[in-house]
Amino acid sequence: MGTRSLTYVYGGDRETKPLVCMYRQFDGYPSGHGQELIDFLKPIKLVNGLGHDEKRKVANGMGCLAAQLIANFKTEPGQFYLYEPGLEQDSGQDYEYHIFDHGIDVKDYYGKTIFSGDYEEFDSFCKEE
Repeated sequence: MGTRSLTYVYGGDRETKPLVCMYRQFDGYPSGHGQELIDFLKPIKLVNGLGHDEKRKVANGMGCLAAQLIANFKTEPGQFYLYEPGLEQDSGQDYEYHIFDHGIDVKDYYGKTIFSGDYEEFDSFCKEE
């Protein structure tokens, strides 16, 4: 039996609707999927418009970030799937990751928030799990 998770990417802050919902079949716990998420997210700088000779790793808004996240994780058949982004999604998930423009929230199987903070704090949280 896998540790299932859902990852939601929102269009901005916590008041916006999710743009995408990605289901992961196994390794969804914070020291697994959570750590892989933060390793992907930390180096990316969110920008509003691209320069012609941009040297940093950037995402041109949250929609661009969501597309890059999917491309990063979905490299073969199985394991990752896209679901219609709905806040009441029930996939038997053990964890939910909610990614916003300035942070991340994590909920457990019971819907209880077990983490809410910025990327640096989340990196520490994942390493402690």
